[in-house]
Amino acid sequence: MSTVSPAHQQLLERYRASHIGVFGLPGLVLSHGEGPYVWDVDGTRYLDLLGGIAVNALGHGHPELVAAISKQAGTAVHVSNFFTTQAQIEAAEAVLRIAQAPEGSGIFFCNSGSEAVETAIKLSRRTGRTGIVAAGGAFHGRTTGALSLTHKAAYRTPFEPLLPGVTHVTPGDVDALRAAVGPDTAMVLLEPIQGEAGVVPTPPGYLAAAREITREVGALLVLDEIQTGIGRTGAWFAHQLEGVVPDAITVAKGLGGGVPIGGLVTFGPEVTGLLTAGQHGSTFGGNPLACSAALAVIATIESQDLMAHAVAVGEALVAQVAALDHPLVAGVRGAGLLRAVVLTREIAPAVALAARARGFIVNPVAPDALRLAPPLTITTDQLATFVEALPALLDQAAKESA
Repeated sequence: MSTVSPAHQQLLERYRASHIGVFGLPGLVLSHGEGPYVWDVDGTRYLDLLGGIAVNALGHGHPELVAAISKQAGTAVHVSNFFTTQAQIEAAEAVLRIAQAPEGSGIFFCNSGSEAVETAIKLSRRTGRTGIVAAGGAFHGRTTGALSLTHKAAYRTPFEPLLPGVTHVTPGDVDALRAAVGPDTAMVLLEPIQGEAGVVPTPPGYLAAAREITREVGALLVLDEIQTGIGRTGAWFAHQLEGVVPDAITVAKGLGGGVPIGGLVTFGPEVTGLLTAGQHGSTFGGNPLACSAALAVIATIESQDLMAHAVAVGEALVAQVAALDHPLVAGVRGAGLLRAVVLTREIAPAVALAARARGFIVNPVAPDALRLAPPLTITTDQLATFVEALPALLDQAAKESA
């Protein structure tokens, strides 16, 4: 970290001395943000093209979100789940509405995506079956149950044995999915776009085939919309782009705009009724602060038409990158404002470091892919500053990696 000040470096060392090292040493100490930008403690500004990994849906310091959580903080931050609040009721109604969930649907609020997946696992066990089918390349979280469904060996191996009865199939292969799903399958859990695998969309028709296969054997189809949800792909949830109706979805990340909140949405009374009183819970889940944040995020995305904006800006990004015609760029994949710039060489980590030195935060999600998940409020012009800088960043990384 030779580019940061001694005071900045000292803060990083204090972090190292006081934290369990599961994240390694952070790259920067950030002090504040505004819109799509963040500043470190040295006063250096960065265009935040990762958005807290698809969390900061409205960017940093959005006035509607700030007003909502400030007002709620002055009223009640937390009440126990022996009681409820108007914010919790309204947030549940809002999420069910945007999920287009039928009458008799419901939501369980928790605090993170991993917790939402854990809830889905318990929901599936209530079918009387134990088998779970997930996709190769999947990432569903790091708690023990969610980790069992996550595919990456480096995450799994140190903690095995994990939850039994989990089968991973080749993503996008309908025949493989059909062969894996049977009378013992409780749930098939799929991401419409695999984020941690490198922003890899499922092939057209795959989710519809999964719906058909699960319905034939009486298994639940649960879609992980933790990263793809809340307007990021140009719809409230990515599965809506294909017209598929699942049995449940997991949500988190962008829902609170940075305030921790997650949830499991169940579709219809039969699925909703699988979990009954006393079978699950969360101390902080559904607290009024988080629910007020969720309401502000949903209202702002609607009032500012940010889903259409995400589509337009995402398509502009694809066109701008294609116009570079750079030999180190293979293309752009993803949807809306969940994208990966795919490279022809495995130099993504070096590109990300070069980008940060130039004031851009991107994520080398794979050796040959840079993940972009900026705030939905980002403009085409702001994103274009990164695209304009990209050729020099690629050339620098290629030279350093030679």
